[in-house]
Amino acid sequence: MTQVLSAPTRTGRPLISVRAVTKTFPVPGGELPVLEGIDLDIYSGDVVALLGKSGSGKSTLLRCIAGLIAPSRGEILYRDRALTGSNPGTALVFQSFALLPWLTVQENVELGLEARGMRPHERSESALRAIDLVGLDGFESAYPKELSGGMRQRVGFARALVLGPDVLLMDEPFSALDVLTAENLRGELMEIWERHEFPTQAIVIVTHNIEEAVLLADRVVVLGTNPGCIRQEIAIELPRPRDRRSFDFEALVDRIYGIMTGREVETASDRNERAKAGEPKPQTVMLPHATVDGLSGLVEILHAAGDTADLADLASDLSLEVDDLLPLVDACHLLGFVDVEDGVARLTELGVSFATADIQTSKKIFAQAALARVQPLRMIHTALERSEDGALGEGFFLDLLRRSYSDDEARTQLEIAIDWARYGELFEYDADHAEVCLPDH
Repeated sequence: MTQVLSAPTRTGRPLISVRAVTKTFPVPGGELPVLEGIDLDIYSGDVVALLGKSGSGKSTLLRCIAGLIAPSRGEILYRDRALTGSNPGTALVFQSFALLPWLTVQENVELGLEARGMRPHERSESALRAIDLVGLDGFESAYPKELSGGMRQRVGFARALVLGPDVLLMDEPFSALDVLTAENLRGELMEIWERHEFPTQAIVIVTHNIEEAVLLADRVVVLGTNPGCIRQEIAIELPRPRDRRSFDFEALVDRIYGIMTGREVETASDRNERAKAGEPKPQTVMLPHATVDGLSGLVEILHAAGDTADLADLASDLSLEVDDLLPLVDACHLLGFVDVEDGVARLTELGVSFATADIQTSKKIFAQAALARVQPLRMIHTALERSEDGALGEGFFLDLLRRSYSDDEARTQLEIAIDWARYGELFEYDADHAEVCLPDH
């Protein structure tokens, strides 16, 4: 089996250096931490995957590297010079294609060159070479509406590559495509890279797809959440082209699942050290973006599988990606229904009871677990019980949640809390009065 190690120490100067980067965004009553203490170097020849769940800040980090967002603290260096604006050594490929519909393929590819002031004849030649490189020759005069999703993304690749950036940045470039098209584009991209025809020295790709990261990257940087921080960096030492069915490939996928589902428990010693340093308390536990139906379905599937399952195998069997499966796993773990170790999920005794109970008993088990283990639900339920009539306006709870989350996420957190609470008959929502209330209100 190929040995999996941390990324080896590189020699020479990095193309891009991320130094102690922290990024926060203002929210009512304070700041929302998105990235914290990120250190990362990108060298010539690197293909680096930034992998993490939703909320890990991976796209924010990519935009900081591109110079589109300034860090709150720390700095980004391009060839040893600190960025003060956009990064001249990068080009960005977006998930949404971002093509101008009134321009032809060639005109879209020429946009960046035109902005640089290149003469029409020269930029036409450069654009045609880039279009040929990505396999779109013959479509130069076509408009985006005439192209399939895969062909539109090829235009996005050509538009970035024609600039000849040192580092190509890609923000989930395959996630908007169907499975077969995405697989074909990944293969073609790496084929061009391996032939050394790429007019760029390094690639950084943001993804939430573990297999995609192992398939493409030389290094996988796994980001944790709330705020985003580097949990681990893994060297991928498999020869290309990579075989998804090989033992080594599957072992790497399993290991990364284990890292992404690892539970970091704060000890009393940790709390004391943080208090001595004057650091703030951790923010409110974030509710995973999971419905009761979804998490209940996962419990049922695990019980049918003998109360245990390898998460990588389960995701493959169900055709789910990280952002589909892990919120369900996190929700079940938060409720005490599932334990996760080394990428393997196991039902707890409580989880088995929940899976095998009749509907009324399962609702009671859920309610008891939610009040005992889920701080946001307990906070809302306690506030309602202490109110005069068992009801409070949604604005009260949104204001509390905005201290830890953005406006959109605060509303999402309240909606998830209400969904969970309705199942457990803990509280509900009165849309006519925009109030959260106890069931007997």
